[in-house]
Formats: sequence, structure tokens, C-alpha cells
Amino acid sequence: MNNGDVSQGRRRFLIGATSVVGGVGVVGAAVPFVASWNPSAKAEAAGAPVTVNVSKLEAGQQMTVEWRGKPVWIIRRTDEMNDNILELNDVVKDPLSKESKQPAYIDGELRALKDDYAVVVGICTHLGCSPQFRPEVAPADLGEEWLGGFYCACHGSRYDLAGRVYPGQPAPTNLEVPPYRFDDENTVTVGLDPEGAA
Repeated sequence: MNNGDVSQGRRRFLIGATSVVGGVGVVGAAVPFVASWNPSAKAEAAGAPVTVNVSKLEAGQQMTVEWRGKPVWIIRRTDEMNDNILELNDVVKDPLSKESKQPAYIDGELRALKDDYAVVVGICTHLGCSPQFRPEVAPADLGEEWLGGFYCACHGSRYDLAGRVYPGQPAPTNLEVPPYRFDDENTVTVGLDPEGAA
């Protein structure tokens, strides 16, 4: 064996070892760089759909979930509540929600995929306060004509139990209905449209 053979072998070994270490270094630098393109967990959670089980929600009750940093109310309505909503068709400002923000697949006076569940964003359309859920009929502070709904104490806006605003209120439009769907009988996902919805 002469010196030329040893140098040639060492050279190949050093080139191979350097290439492997360099490749590992490139991958090590590329992984965090590519990962930085992904949204943060906070950003992902802010726009992510929210799935909730409504099986324990009793008739006449409301629950709140957070979606995109906003409170979303899910209300399980009784037949009486739905009858009261329909009774207010000639009273509310926009009974069919022609001027309000809601998905195209939400239509009719009850503004819901299922009549017994309302899903609305709990932010007043006036200045962004959060109205109170006031399901009782004719309370002393809201008057004999009150058939249940939402009352915004900030500036006095009133909505019925479908989130439809009364005329002459500071709020210009009905409460927003977010995109949502029923995954099964007891599961609602806020932030996703129903299968086949355009």
C-alpha cells in the first residue's frame, strides 16, 4: 500500500462525512424555517371550527361557546318560544333576515337548521356589546309585550329569540348567524357548513 492510496481513501471518507454532516445541517435549518410558515396554535384556534355536545342542554336553556374570539350562543328553544317568534313577524324590523349576516342555507323566521336550536353570535350589531339572554315572557323591566329574547343593556337594543331586532333600536340588523352544522343529533360544529351547502 502506498501513500497515494491512503490519501485517496481518506479524501473519499472526508468528502462523504462532510456531505452527510452538511445535509443534516441543511435539514436542521430547513425544518424550523418551513414550520414557521404554519399558523401558530393560537391563530389556528382562533379560526378553527368548534364542536360541542348539546345533549345536556335542556329546553329553554342557553350555552355559550367561543369561535373566532366571539361568543356564540346555542339556545334550545321550546315550542312556546318558537310560537312567540312567529307571533312577532309583523313586529320585528327584518323578519326574514334579508339585511342580516347569515349563511344562505339559513332561511325563514326561526333562522335555524333545526327549529328547536338557535345558533347566533352573541354580539350586538350596534356597538359590539353582549346582550343578555332574557327568555322570560312579560318581565316587569321589559314590559308586557316582551315575549322573550335578548336585551342589550349598553344602549337598549332588543332582539327576539331568533335574534331578530325590533324596529327603532340602535342595532341596525339582526344578530349574526355563524356557519354551523349538526354532525349528529347531539353534536353541533360552529364554523363549518352542512354537507352539500353551497
